[in-house]
Amino acid sequence: MFPRLTGVVKNLIIINVIVYFGAILIEQMSGIPREILYMWPPNCQQSVPWGAPFQPFQVVSHMFMHGSLSHILFNMLTLYFLGPMVEYRIGPKKFLIVYLLSGFGALALHFLLVYMPLGMQGVPVVGASGAVYGVLIAFAYLFPDMKLMLLFPPIPIKAKYLALGLIVFGLFAGTSGVQQGVAHWAHLGGALTAFIILVIWKKSGKLYG
Repeated sequence: MFPRLTGVVKNLIIINVIVYFGAILIEQMSGIPREILYMWPPNCQQSVPWGAPFQPFQVVSHMFMHGSLSHILFNMLTLYFLGPMVEYRIGPKKFLIVYLLSGFGALALHFLLVYMPLGMQGVPVVGASGAVYGVLIAFAYLFPDMKLMLLFPPIPIKAKYLALGLIVFGLFAGTSGVQQGVAHWAHLGGALTAFIILVIWKKSGKLYG
């Protein structure tokens, strides 16, 4: 059974798809690299075709661009399956706030723990993974005992255990250096941001509606 798409989730998926394929088309037609939409480290000295690697708009654009077809497919499928129930429960406005702030929170933690220690060097950040992790944590917070079916392996698992497992793996991967090229700290930043927002809203009695 497929979930019924909600307004914000639908529009976010559309925007992500348009930006991804639009950037590829523009690259093929004009030669402007799609990497200009990635979030490059400030003060990065790497040589790139468009001049200085970092551009201010990348703070936003990187959240709506992806590095590969599998990257955007995984993120949008997760958003498609989990996002509507979260949006129904807390409302469109709050859902959008959680999504966007989780994306910015993801970048903030990556900045503090990766860019700054490396002297503003390192690989660029791209993708909606931080924001999607925020949606995942919101789902687990709101529906902790609801079972989700994993793809690999295809077994059911409660949302709270799935979220906990991903957090533990992210901490392990971020500290051990496994899976190079994956922004694990950004994922954790998005998850932490969503959790903080939901806790604050719940304590203030403003979580729903």
